[in-house]
Amino acid sequence: MTEMHAYVTDETIDEAAVRAAVDAPDCGATVVFYGVIRNHDGGEDVRALDYSAHPEAERFLRELVAEEQAATGLRFAAVHRVGSLKIGDAALVAAVAAAHRGEAFAAIERLVERIKHEVPIWKRQHFASGSSEWVGLDR
Repeated sequence: MTEMHAYVTDETIDEAAVRAAVDAPDCGATVVFYGVIRNHDGGEDVRALDYSAHPEAERFLRELVAEEQAATGLRFAAVHRVGSLKIGDAALVAAVAAAHRGEAFAAIERLVERIKHEVPIWKRQHFASGSSEWVGLDR
């Protein structure tokens, strides 16, 4: 496998590059997770989000991806965005390639859940009412 494709960025995520990072002729299934900013949460209208990351967040992400690759032998890539995002922007794009779809679907779900719970990235939701709240500060 080439260099690991796992990083944190303040720029728009290139979904095609994430997908291409896992492409291989021996893989019959590639699953891409495209996590976007939605316009609501908890019954409130959301107008924007700010993502902040711990200075070591990228190291956590790279280690997590490496662990998943070592444990499964599958191909993984993940990019998480930080900074100010608007509705519809991608916050996380992750991809997994495997020989078969079942293992690819299971692997992408496991990867996304681990990123959400283990990588120190927090979001501040800005509501239409003018209020805001931080999410994920308990990690």
